[in-house]
Amino acid sequence: MLDIKKGAWQLNTLTRFVTRVFPLVDRELNKWKKYLESCPPGELKEQALASIRDKRFHCQGGSIFALYQPSLMEPLVSTIVAVQTISDYLDNLCDRVGCQEERAFRQLHQAMMDSLNPSPLDFSYYRYYTHGEDGGYLKALVRASREGLQYFPSYGRVQGRCLKLASLYSDLQVYKHLPLEVREDKLREWFGRHREEFPHIYWWEFSAATGSTLGIFMLLAASGEKSLREEEINDLVEAYFPWIGGLHILLDYFIDQQEDRTHRDLNFVSYYGGEEECLERLKYFLRRSLEKAQNLSHSDFHQMVIKGLLAMYLSDPKVDKQGLLPAAGELLKEAGPDSRGMYRFCKGLRQVGIL
Repeated sequence: MLDIKKGAWQLNTLTRFVTRVFPLVDRELNKWKKYLESCPPGELKEQALASIRDKRFHCQGGSIFALYQPSLMEPLVSTIVAVQTISDYLDNLCDRVGCQEERAFRQLHQAMMDSLNPSPLDFSYYRYYTHGEDGGYLKALVRASREGLQYFPSYGRVQGRCLKLASLYSDLQVYKHLPLEVREDKLREWFGRHREEFPHIYWWEFSAATGSTLGIFMLLAASGEKSLREEEINDLVEAYFPWIGGLHILLDYFIDQQEDRTHRDLNFVSYYGGEEECLERLKYFLRRSLEKAQNLSHSDFHQMVIKGLLAMYLSDPKVDKQGLLPAAGELLKEAGPDSRGMYRFCKGLRQVGIL
């Protein structure tokens, strides 16, 4: 009976996610597309439009945390979309425009830090980059995020943690977009500075965990609570980094293996000793994520996020095309029987073009 009630709650929550949150995400993304209409033509505008067009599902997925604080749904969606759009846009600028200069990437990602810092900072984000005229687009995204922060009464308590996660995210983006012959050494050296804090994971798993924005979005949502305690903040960070965030990005790389081989792109899953080790480590991250989630307040919500990640990524057609369905089945089994219902839900959304 408990599993039936839990499954009904998950289905009801996911239905609200699609019917109430997705339209807000679309509204925000359309607002930014409208903004870009008046921006000067060129590479920056093209990459900005491409990031909105091709990475919409990142904003959709991140906005699940708007359901954590229904009374703050609109400012949460607005802030999450702004931060995620900065992330996706900068990823395109680092990946697709031919620049491979470390200081340029570092300066671009100052925008990520500024978006979570209400202090009056104003950096020249394109100072070392090969292009510089975006019609004020990146600064407008930063301002939109900052404006959203005022709606979260406990943001001051989580700001330092958000900035730490954003700093790690920025480090990853800087190092992973460097030339092929230096990037792995940079990533290994970087992990070496954090190894003692995370002794149970490999360097590429640490890198994967830093690539997730979910921890930041969870902290934003939690900061909507006036009575948020330090203990709760610590527990959330320990659950989302490295475990839930690591699972998130490892799944992303798991389904992109063939695509990344074709384009010779960095894929963290490729560092495992084979398919068996890859599957065992994904299961390990899944188990640790669920264990941590069980000890959080609103545990059902966090477990839904974890199982939703599996459902969203493993329902992608790329899984079947690469012969990964058996591994996907094992992961869903490991997550528990309710994960199958979420998987079917995501399959249905894909069939009608919502995902």
